[in-house]
Amino acid sequence: MVMNTRLVFARFVAIIVLVIPGLMAMKGFLMMKDALFLYYAEHGNEQISPGFQWLSFGGGLVLFAAGMSFLGGWILFRDRKRNYVGPRFRSKNAPAADKAETPGTTS
Repeated sequence: MVMNTRLVFARFVAIIVLVIPGLMAMKGFLMMKDALFLYYAEHGNEQISPGFQWLSFGGGLVLFAAGMSFLGGWILFRDRKRNYVGPRFRSKNAPAADKAETPGTTS
């Protein structure tokens, strides 16, 4: 029963580690979307001059890039470990036996 509890806890922690960057990316996307929407929505109001919320847009861009970079790196790491990636994305320190030989070359 102890092993089952540890496995469940480990999987729960792994899901949390993936959910947090996903929520960061989502919040960043929404911040960028809101900054753009408010800028365009202010053009219909003649009482104010429209201004762009650069800080909100930049913060959203940073959150979005950080979250998506983490998730993309995690997926690439997992796929490299399972050998699901193409030759372009394989590790640079892969053994020579795994690399395909080019025709016409001698070793």
